[in-house]
Amino acid sequence: MGARLDPRGGLLHSLAMFSGHATPEGSSRYHDRFPALRDAGHFRRPAHAPGAGELWLSSIGIGTYLGEPDDGTDRSYSEAIESALGSGINVIDTAINYRHQRSERNIGVALKQAIGSGSLSRDEVLVCTKAGYLSFDGNTPSDPRGYFMREYVETGILDPEQLAGGMHCMAPAYLENQIERSRRNLGLETIDVFYLHNPESQLADVSRSVFHQRLKDAFALLEKQVKAGKLRYYGLATWGAFRVAEDARDSIHLFEVVQTAREVAGEQHHFRFVQLPFNLAMPEAYALANQGFGKYKEMSLLSAATHLGVVVIGSATLYQGRLTQGLPPVVSEILGLKSDAENAIQFSRSAPGLTTSLIGMGHKEHVGFNLRPALVPPAVVEEWEKLFLDRHEH
Repeated sequence: MGARLDPRGGLLHSLAMFSGHATPEGSSRYHDRFPALRDAGHFRRPAHAPGAGELWLSSIGIGTYLGEPDDGTDRSYSEAIESALGSGINVIDTAINYRHQRSERNIGVALKQAIGSGSLSRDEVLVCTKAGYLSFDGNTPSDPRGYFMREYVETGILDPEQLAGGMHCMAPAYLENQIERSRRNLGLETIDVFYLHNPESQLADVSRSVFHQRLKDAFALLEKQVKAGKLRYYGLATWGAFRVAEDARDSIHLFEVVQTAREVAGEQHHFRFVQLPFNLAMPEAYALANQGFGKYKEMSLLSAATHLGVVVIGSATLYQGRLTQGLPPVVSEILGLKSDAENAIQFSRSAPGLTTSLIGMGHKEHVGFNLRPALVPPAVVEEWEKLFLDRHEH
């Protein structure tokens, strides 16, 4: 497939990067190829989000977080991604630090195979990645500190003063470096969505005012990257920031984030995506009224995102396998699918305002199983909401 492992575990890419990005025309062409999934409501257009809202995006996306950084897992992931692209999944999620850059490279291999064979066009798929955490290259080096000193500090890419917790950085020079690496890893001239990865990590070390300035500086760099054609949109991929009380130390308020983007680029800003866990065990994006702005008070993250023109992507749909068995009977009674895993997927993809639910798929056999709920229309909101009424009883 035109790529092989180098001695450090990285992939050597020999061909030019693919140009283009996901488009309304391409995503429409893609969703028309899967009429059964299309007619069941598997593809969504988040119409509230300028630009991005014209894309048809699959309600289930493939995640690439788990797995060992070894050759066998590389092959398995590339096969799973290629299978997903050929089965009705056109949202791919990764991060530069996932499996020490290997997951990005596995996506690059799968895209090269699919696009090269003519089974997929570049404009049909939304490819998303993240940066913020320090990342190794292929394998864990014998001297991690020495590696970071040589690779980032001595080269002037990273100022240790900009690190939070000794492992997180969102300084412009560092982000620019990571974006270049990700573009090469993915084999793409333009990354569709680039997330700042768990920016709330910074709040353990710095004040709100310092955090705001760092976020503003990062957004300024990301807007420049959009203008240069290296990114299409950007956003925040979080773990706890949008799921905690609004006065928590690591909370982030979506209105303030969007306002920061407006300060940088006006109403034409490209901050259009947020990602956070959403599943039966972590339903806060819908159930917790921790966002508020202007005349709107006590809104959920999903409601606030709709008002602010931001697409919401749900991660940890199966909570790393914890939700695949042992669910309360009421879940099956209300959602009506065959297995706990299918019902857990159906719960997440049925949330009002959530566009895509990400599921880790490290084997091609996972793809067909995880797509089964997509052949069924999302749950009716009135029925779906009963699960919240029953939460304290079950």
